[in-house]
Amino acid sequence: MDIRSITLFSEWQHRPDNLVPFLAAAREAFAYPVQSARLALPPFPDWFPSSQTKAVYAFSVQVSEQMRAAGVDYISLGPVQLDHDANWLTALPAIISSADNLFATAEIADVNGRLAPARAFQLAAIIKQVSTIHDNGFGNLYLTALACCPPGSPFFPVAYHRGGDPSFAIAVESADLALTAVQQSQSLAEARANLITAIENAAQTISQTAQKLAEKFGIPFGGIDFSLAPFPTDDKSLGGALEALGLPHIGSAGSLFAAGFVTEAIDRAQFLRCGFSGLMLPVLEDSVLARRAAQGVLTVQDLLSYSAVCGVGLDTVPLPGDIAPETLAGILLDVAMLASRLRKPLTARLMPLPGLKAGDPVAFDFPYFANSAVMNSGERGPRGLIAQSALLDIQPITRKI
Repeated sequence: MDIRSITLFSEWQHRPDNLVPFLAAAREAFAYPVQSARLALPPFPDWFPSSQTKAVYAFSVQVSEQMRAAGVDYISLGPVQLDHDANWLTALPAIISSADNLFATAEIADVNGRLAPARAFQLAAIIKQVSTIHDNGFGNLYLTALACCPPGSPFFPVAYHRGGDPSFAIAVESADLALTAVQQSQSLAEARANLITAIENAAQTISQTAQKLAEKFGIPFGGIDFSLAPFPTDDKSLGGALEALGLPHIGSAGSLFAAGFVTEAIDRAQFLRCGFSGLMLPVLEDSVLARRAAQGVLTVQDLLSYSAVCGVGLDTVPLPGDIAPETLAGILLDVAMLASRLRKPLTARLMPLPGLKAGDPVAFDFPYFANSAVMNSGERGPRGLIAQSALLDIQPITRKI
């Protein structure tokens, strides 16, 4: 297991040089390897000086360079929220093209149950535009749609700060804990117990160090997002852990049960939690998921259905380069409605790949991605009344007797 990120939540007005001692100490303090130190800022439309493309680009470069000098590996600029002028969406391509360490997001549904169909269609067009920034479509790694996502989650790109005093949280890369827990078990009950114990032991070790850092630097510790994030090798695959429970392959009947079973074990574990703290099923970041997608046995709809019982949503999903904006919008709306009805945070990081069609091989020169194939995006998406609706209030599912 690794610590994927120590994420510091802070306002841009805090001097970067005040962050340097904390980040330097945090990188060396933990018993687990620390992959990166990251900074999550408040929603950028609230503090960027202008939404004009040239101004956005120039200011983004400034933020990138200043924070890199302060020892920050990656910066999340926060979301364009539903209450922000939609013109801010047009700033997203300029941000993403300005640097390789800036992430940005946009809300399609908020934590209060407001869902914006028209905003999903606007964002779909932006996703298509961002896919052309690089020849291989890599730009959408830095852009994600948010649905019902509050501030304070340490995983990128969803991370953003609510404002006010700084705090920090930990994101872990821990799919190997689930795989080991299952492989060493003779029953579901034993697998669950093993996983709970592994999570609690690791969380206790991390929390003890984090609390010491909090006391030393006067920066509150917000908790651990113990989502079982993978790494693209079979020994660190969450898809492999789910299959080890007895699935013939992820995507087969029983996969939703397996996803729910592991997520329920995470829910039982006792630790100071934040963010998703569920399953993370990013297609290109997980070697087994990437293979099953390439084999055509794992679909976008499969992943969406698992999101109902686990976490995160759709992540690093390789899609045809010529996918229609309406189809992208339809996928975003499915995520938004699922999140709104269940009142759970979900995201969609969709990656149309220029020049590629469904079934074509996908290979990035990027150590955190596995080889896969473009997934089928299905039929053309919605139009008509769905596309015209600006804002809807969605009631959560309530229990009826």
